[in-house]
Amino acid sequence: MNLKDKLTAFYTILIKEVLRFSRIWLQTILPPVITTSLYFVIFGGLIGPRIGEMQGFDYMDFIVPGLIMMAIITNAYANVVSSFYLSKFSRSIEEMLVSPVPNYIILLGYIGGGVARGLTVGIAVTLVSLFFSDLQIHNFWVVISVAILTAMLFSLAGFINGVFAQSFDDISIIPTFVLTPLTYLGGIFYSVTLLSPFWQKVSLINPILYMINAFRYGVLGISDISLWISYAIILTFIAVLFTFSLVMLNKGTGIRS
Repeated sequence: MNLKDKLTAFYTILIKEVLRFSRIWLQTILPPVITTSLYFVIFGGLIGPRIGEMQGFDYMDFIVPGLIMMAIITNAYANVVSSFYLSKFSRSIEEMLVSPVPNYIILLGYIGGGVARGLTVGIAVTLVSLFFSDLQIHNFWVVISVAILTAMLFSLAGFINGVFAQSFDDISIIPTFVLTPLTYLGGIFYSVTLLSPFWQKVSLINPILYMINAFRYGVLGISDISLWISYAIILTFIAVLFTFSLVMLNKGTGIRS
């Protein structure tokens, strides 16, 4: 395939993925916006005044970047894992694999769909946050780059989950027992500097901590982690997961019986 054909194939998969979640926006976009709004009301509005400031910022302002990032992470992941598993279930993925479209284009198409949904929900949550916080952007390019890279990373993670999933129940195991705990322990509602030295070191194992802190730096200009270390961690995970996903797709893991 020449470059034009590859781009056409990529845009076709991307458009299919975008139409898929946008047509059912009452299930894909509205629920996380409502859920995050409840976090703003409960943690920011009711509990926040009792906590006071966090690292020199009002508690509501402090938690906004983490809640936006949580929405991006969960929705990028959910979009790819559900879409790819449904493609396996309906056997439509086999049609793409036997076509002349390179496997990396197929993978990029699914990643693009996950990024699109993650950013769409992230933007919606950001707009809602304006009703609760006077949101100021410290570094626009850091905000955009971290949001896109994080959505890419968790789109890849969702793809891997979709490859190994054998039933509809399997696509909810990782989000429930792995993704959600890591997200809540990633510094959304607190600064890791409040933890004891031992638990600060334990927290450094959590990759989501780096993403939330990098995004918080872009919004507020503060971070518990070096920005460049955060970028290095994110890019390393993307490279590893992309390679692993492509190898599995080339082998037909979880697809070919």
